Amino acid sequence: MAEQPSPGNEVAVLGGGCFWCVEAVFTDLRGVQSVLPGYSGGHVDNPSYEQVCGKDTGHIEVARIEFDPAQLSYSDLLRAFFATHDPTTPGRQGNDVGPQYESAIFWQNESQREQAEAVIAEVEAQQVYDAPIVTKLLPPARFWQAEDYHSNYFALHPEQGYCQFVIAPKVAKFRKQFHDRLKR
Repeated sequence: MAEQPSPGNEVAVLGGGCFWCVEAVFTDLRGVQSVLPGYSGGHVDNPSYEQVCGKDTGHIEVARIEFDPAQLSYSDLLRAFFATHDPTTPGRQGNDVGPQYESAIFWQNESQREQAEAVIAEVEAQQVYDAPIVTKLLPPARFWQAEDYHSNYFALHPEQGYCQFVIAPKVAKFRKQFHDRLKR
């Protein structure tokens, strides 16, 4: 279970496929204070990775992102989220298939819910994707931090195949697209 954010910070809880990818992307964004991989939305207390991958706990792999809204607005955080995963495929991101890979936003308050609805409408109006956005807007749910070996996975295992072929290209695309928003 994650702690409350530091004073002045906010929390976003986002599911965009494998939490290793989400963590790797958002770690570099200016205004982000911390990113923790974990699980939300299920009906099993303190689920393990193996349980969640078993597809019957109801959890979604998420990242809990603590950010400073004075440096990064929630709406801008969501714009980066929609630019770095496919929000049009239910229960899947690339070759990762299953309910734990849903595109989801666990809004933390009514303001976040409203901003998420507005950003989704904005992205749909821009016709960025050829299919409708299926990102789930879900109420706050308990966040269960993933096992320690999942934290900083991309940074600690760049030689691993999934990191080289899935995460590295996603991070490179993100850094190119958001170069002016990266930590220096």
